[in-house]
Amino acid sequence: MKNFNTDDTNLKALFIGDKGENVDLFKELLNKMIDEHVGWRQNYMPQDLPVISPQDRSSKSFQETADNMRNVFNVLSSRLRTESLPWHSAGRFWGHMNAETLMPSIIAYTTAMLWNGNNVAYESSPATSQMEEEVGLEFATLMGYKEGWGHIAADGSIANLEGLWYARNMKSLPFAIKAVVPEMVAGKTDWELLNMSTTEVLDILDQVQDNFDEIKAQSARSGKNLDKLGKWIVPQTKHYSWLKAADIIGIGLDQVIAGEVNSEYRMDIDKLEAQIRDLAAQGIPTLGVVGVVGSTEEGQVDRIDQIIALRDKLAKEGIYFYVHVDAAYGGYGRSIFLDEKDQFIEWDKIEDVYAKHNIFQEKNDWLTREVYDSFKAIEQAESVTIDPHKMGYIPYSAGGVVIKDIRMRDVISYFATYVFEKGADIPALLGAYILEGSKAGATAAAVWTAHKVLPLNVTGYGKLMGASIEGAYHFYHFIDGLEFKVGDKTIEIHALTKPDFNMVDYVFNEKGNTDLVKMNKLNHDFYDYASYAKGGLYNNEFITSHTDFAIEEYGHSPFEFVNSLGFSRAEWERADKVTILRAAGMSPYMNDKEVFDDYAEKIKEAIQEKLEAIYAE
Repeated sequence: MKNFNTDDTNLKALFIGDKGENVDLFKELLNKMIDEHVGWRQNYMPQDLPVISPQDRSSKSFQETADNMRNVFNVLSSRLRTESLPWHSAGRFWGHMNAETLMPSIIAYTTAMLWNGNNVAYESSPATSQMEEEVGLEFATLMGYKEGWGHIAADGSIANLEGLWYARNMKSLPFAIKAVVPEMVAGKTDWELLNMSTTEVLDILDQVQDNFDEIKAQSARSGKNLDKLGKWIVPQTKHYSWLKAADIIGIGLDQVIAGEVNSEYRMDIDKLEAQIRDLAAQGIPTLGVVGVVGSTEEGQVDRIDQIIALRDKLAKEGIYFYVHVDAAYGGYGRSIFLDEKDQFIEWDKIEDVYAKHNIFQEKNDWLTREVYDSFKAIEQAESVTIDPHKMGYIPYSAGGVVIKDIRMRDVISYFATYVFEKGADIPALLGAYILEGSKAGATAAAVWTAHKVLPLNVTGYGKLMGASIEGAYHFYHFIDGLEFKVGDKTIEIHALTKPDFNMVDYVFNEKGNTDLVKMNKLNHDFYDYASYAKGGLYNNEFITSHTDFAIEEYGHSPFEFVNSLGFSRAEWERADKVTILRAAGMSPYMNDKEVFDDYAEKIKEAIQEKLEAIYAE
C-alpha cells in the first residue's frame, strides 16, 4: 500500500457528509469494489458457463420477480426515510451515542458482505479472520499491552460478559490447580488461593501444561467453587450489561455490588478501599473491580490509576482483585494519547504533540492530569471492553474485548474439530477463544479498514477524538448558563459537570423554582419534544436524549448538583431522582467554531420553540 502522511488526513473526506457532499466519492469506491467482486466471480473457473441464462432473464416470471423486488425496495426506502433518526446531522443531533459513521467502514462492510465470511471458522473466512487477528493486536497496542490479544465481539455487552468470564475462570484456577497438581500451591490457605494474582496463576500454568486440560475441567467451568469467588464491584455509573453478565456466567446478581461514585460521577476510591477491606474482614474476597472509561450516562472517566494503585497496595496485604476497564465508549479515546510510534505521550510534551498534529483548532480546555493518568493506567488492567461502533465511528454491530496477557485466552478456550483443528498453523482460531459462534467477517473488514485509514494514535483516530471532544466542549460552553424567556418565566440551562470526555449532560429549570419534581417534569417534557415521542423524526430541528439519576442506583452522588440549583436535601429525597438531558457530542464537524456558531443560533430557536410548546400545553 502506498505510504501516506497521516498528518495530511482530512476528516471531512472520510464521511458521506451532512448533505451527502461526498456521495460521488462514496459511489466511486463502492462501485469499484462491487465491480472487482463480480470480476472475481467471473474469473473463477472461466470454463463454467453462467447458470442464469439470457433466456432466464428475459422470461416473464423473471421480470415480474425483479419488479416485485424493486417495489419492496421502494417500501424499504420509504420506511427508513420516514422512521429513522438523522444521526448524520452535523449540528441538529445532540443525543444518544450515535453519529455519522466512517465512509470507508460502510464501504468495507458492504464489500465484505458479498463474500459473507464467517469468522468463527478460518476455513470459511481466511481473509476476514486474518483482519480480525490484526485488529485484535491493534486493540492490544492501543491499550499498551505488549503481550496482549483481542478480538471483535458483537457489542459491549458481550465483551463485558467475556471480561467477567476471564475473571471468574482466573479466580477459580488456584482451586483447580490444588485439585490436580497440589504441589504447585502447597501450603497456601483457601484465602491465599483466592487472592493469587493473574500473573502468578498464569506462570504456574506454564509449568503444568501437561495437566492444563484437566485443570481447566476443575475450574469454574465445572460449576465448582462459584460461591467462593467473591464480589464483583461495579461503579454506580455501571452499564446494565454487568447484571446480565453475572446472571449468565453463573456468578449471580447478589455478587455484583455497587461502588459509590462522587459528585463528578467517578468511583470514590476511598470508599472502594473501605468496601474491599470490610469484605475481607468478613472473609469475603473481591473477585474484581470494574473501572469505567466513558460512562454511558455521563461520559465520565473513573480514576483507573487510583484503582490500580489500590490493587497493588492491597496485594501487599494479601488481597488481590482482577481489574477490568469498561471502555466501551471511551476506549478509542486512548488514541489521542499515543504518538506516531504508538507510545504514550509524556505529560509535559502533550500540548506540543497536539499542536504538531492539529488535534484541536483552539486552545485545549479539556485535558486534565486526572483524565490523562486514568487513560495511561489502562495498560495495567487485566482486560478492557472497547466498542468500535461507538467512538470508532464504525457501523453496528462491532464491540471488542482486549486482554493484557495472551496466555489468558487459554483459560476460557474451547475446541470443536469441525470448526478448527487444535494446534493448526493458521493465524487465528477465533472460534476457540470467543463467546460467539457465527459472526460476520464484514465487521472485521469494516474495523480493519477504519484502522488503516485512521491509525490508532494522534496521526489518525486522535484527530477524530479531538474533533469530537472540541465540538462537545463548544456545546458545553454554549448551553451552560443559557436563558430563555417564555411568557413571564425565565428558563435556565445548567450543565451537570465538566465533561471528562465528550458527553454533555444538562437540565432546564425555571428561575427560582425549588420543586424538583416540577423540574424533572420540565426536562422529560423537553425530551418528548426533542425526540421521536412528540417532536417527530426527520423534521425535528433539535434532537437530544435523557436519563434519570435515581437514589436507588446513584445514592446521593447527584445531590451536590441538585443542591447547587437551589433544591434542599428534603426535596431531593422527596423527588427521589433528577431527570437529566444527555448529549453525546460525537459530530466530526462541530470542532469548527464557525460551523458550530451557525448551528448554535438554530439550536437556540429550536429550544425556544419547544419550551413554548411545553408551556402552551
